[in-house]
Amino acid sequence: MKIIINNSSMTPIYEQVVEQIKAMILSEELEEGDILPSVRSLSKELKISALTVKKAYDNLEAEGFAVTVHGKGTYVAGLNRALVMEEHKKEIEADLDKAIQKGRSCGMEDSDLLELFHLLLEE
Repeated sequence: MKIIINNSSMTPIYEQVVEQIKAMILSEELEEGDILPSVRSLSKELKISALTVKKAYDNLEAEGFAVTVHGKGTYVAGLNRALVMEEHKKEIEADLDKAIQKGRSCGMEDSDLLELFHLLLEE
């Protein structure tokens, strides 16, 4: 599993792990039933605390992306299509928000941004 930790990022390490694993699941690089590396092996590989990996796995489980079987490991959960769509919507919303902020910082009015959005939708 290829996870890259950016130690200079303002994003906590466990969130970086969560986001990258979620991205692998949503892109179907990881599929339902695939086993995730053990907490110890991933912490050793990434050179981070096992508690950090455990927190990431707990978050993945809480969000419905993973399931832990005591004594067996953590597996990719069967994804609810509504959950997948919601994750995609959150990503798109963040991208659109970034575009709006950029447009406003360049002096564009909301009406100009809306017109541009409609124009792009037609293409």
